[in-house]
Amino acid sequence: MEESFWQARWAENQIGFHQRETNPYLERYWSRLGLPAGCQVLVPLCGKSLDLLWLAGQGYRVLGVELAERAVLDFFAEQGLEPVVTGQGALRRFSAGEIEILQGDFFALEPADVADCRALYDRAAIIALPPAMRRDYVAHLARILPRPCDGLMVTLDYEQARLDGPPFSVPEAEVRERLEGSWEVELLERCDVLEKNWKFASRGLDSLHEPAFRLHRK
Repeated sequence: MEESFWQARWAENQIGFHQRETNPYLERYWSRLGLPAGCQVLVPLCGKSLDLLWLAGQGYRVLGVELAERAVLDFFAEQGLEPVVTGQGALRRFSAGEIEILQGDFFALEPADVADCRALYDRAAIIALPPAMRRDYVAHLARILPRPCDGLMVTLDYEQARLDGPPFSVPEAEVRERLEGSWEVELLERCDVLEKNWKFASRGLDSLHEPAFRLHRK
């Protein structure tokens, strides 16, 4: 999607994708990654997600990346945090305790920006992107992330022809097709969530699933 699309969504507070609670798959499966305490976690397209707080509360350093300045400012304001703001190339770094957010274009990230990251958490990044950008997103992750790296990815699976994204449908077959060249992919769970998402049901979908994947960078 074009930058203007997401800037407008945040400016107009059209952020139905924002979850008001910690993601249940994160709480359920993160420990399975077996990550050392204090390691840094990359969270692309993080918005103002409460998952950042949860990860920090578990003893991890968190590096979010978010295009919309409004989302970054809202996150720190709503959590009562006053970040230190510094420039970092084409990005701006907002830092408060164990949480840092790089504000700007995800594709401007360089390997040096994420050199300390040993984990990836993607709950709303890949499903926010149309197919061509999903290809570029996966390729960019492979270019910048160090090895070894472990991750948790949560996507959506529904009949794309019946509903325009975002969020887009990214079923297991596509996850494997796009990632298995660089990552080992394990399906942890595929949950039927249509009843909990009335907006999708009201738009004519017959099924809606959330697959959760464990990733390991080879």
